[in-house]
Amino acid sequence: MKDVINGRCGWCGTDELYVKYHDEEWGQLVTDDKILFEFLVLESAQAGLSWITILRKREGYRKAFCDFDVERVAQMTDEDVQRLVQFDGIVKNRLKIKSTITNARQFLIIQKEFGSFYNYTLSFFPDRKPIVNTFSSLSEIPVSSPQSDAMSKDMKKRGFKFFGSTICYAHLQASGFINDHLMGCVCRKEEKQLE
Repeated sequence: MKDVINGRCGWCGTDELYVKYHDEEWGQLVTDDKILFEFLVLESAQAGLSWITILRKREGYRKAFCDFDVERVAQMTDEDVQRLVQFDGIVKNRLKIKSTITNARQFLIIQKEFGSFYNYTLSFFPDRKPIVNTFSSLSEIPVSSPQSDAMSKDMKKRGFKFFGSTICYAHLQASGFINDHLMGCVCRKEEKQLE
């Protein structure tokens, strides 16, 4: 895999959907809990699959999980699980579907305890600030970090499923708590202009 393709991080290749996601979402700090829940659902669904597979099913996930309304998802029942196992728009994995409901319930508990899931996430970062890495090649980007290790360990203790350190790191990258855009990427050039 090339490090930079068409001025972008090489992992997104040239697929239109992937490029749009890379340019408009990945690595941009998310402070809205609804979007953080959406990323959490999508990242945990990705376990063992490619991210593009999940991106292509994003609309299906939106339909299946009440437009990512965490309170409605937390109230879903075994009947909903049964229905969603038949639903074509998502990965039909019973354990992953059940884990989305479990994770929604835990997400609500964290919101009560910390004021927001955003605050909870920041609690794992030095000075409560996102990390901006300065990698030049894809091979430098780790699959986990001290932050993802600590956060996934805490989330596991709280009962979250399908959210190990590697998935957690991908979640932190996607939601901009860790910016891993390569130094040669167009998104880095835009950051410089914003400063």
